[in-house]
Amino acid sequence: MTTSVLVPSSLTREAEDKREATRKLGYVARAATIFRADRLVVFPDEDGERKRGGDFVRTVLEYAATPPYLKREAWGKRPELEYVGVLPPLLPASQTGSESNDSESLRQGIVTEVGPEGRVRVNCGLQHPISLNVPPAMEVAEGERVTVRVSSRRPVRARLVDAPLPGFDVEQSTISAALGREDAGVTIAASRHGEELSVSRLDTLAGRIHDDGLTVVFGAPDRGLPPILGVDADAVDSNTVESGDLPGFDLWVNSIPNQGSEVVRTEEAMFATLGCLTLTR
Repeated sequence: MTTSVLVPSSLTREAEDKREATRKLGYVARAATIFRADRLVVFPDEDGERKRGGDFVRTVLEYAATPPYLKREAWGKRPELEYVGVLPPLLPASQTGSESNDSESLRQGIVTEVGPEGRVRVNCGLQHPISLNVPPAMEVAEGERVTVRVSSRRPVRARLVDAPLPGFDVEQSTISAALGREDAGVTIAASRHGEELSVSRLDTLAGRIHDDGLTVVFGAPDRGLPPILGVDADAVDSNTVESGDLPGFDLWVNSIPNQGSEVVRTEEAMFATLGCLTLTR
């Protein structure tokens, strides 16, 4: 099952400054990590952007998703990263093994040197960069991120594996392209104008999501999906907003049907919606 989460480039539109915008993106990254999203996709909403747009949003989210031991080497100093000290740690579970010595853990690494005879040096957060054999079916280049399986830290025993990097990937894409992927699964628009999510409705969705995967799209503060997509909020339901140049969803869902605040922030909507949609039967 693949889980993709889409957020708009206008995500930080209400943030007073770069520090608050960075903090907000940290909670978005936390939600993606907690609910094991495979992809966090930033889609364009230029009409809703203010001081900071898609490049800022993507850069901070990518930085947040980078393991602490690789951040300095991978990013250096950038203006967008001025306040990354306020980001909460993500600690994705797949990076940590079941044993205290990180037995059989998957770790993200950066190739620091490509040597002869199919060997490379990789920084993966151990005491020093380690020399590893490149499997015959893999090709790697200096600066590339790779997945390392560590079976022992003392002495170091590790190998390169052809597996997804721990955590989530960050991409920039349109909604239509994301919904058109073969692994998009059940496609859901999260909106207070959508169908109220009930226990019975969730029961019918859980099996489909478990089998097919999930793509869920969120709006921005004070700018939900209907205005972003240019549709009439009153017309939003599971049957009507599917034609023309607009992307079609399997469902428009309101996961907080009795919300007590006039506005639910995107990161809050992510926790509420993903918490429901990732439940198992």
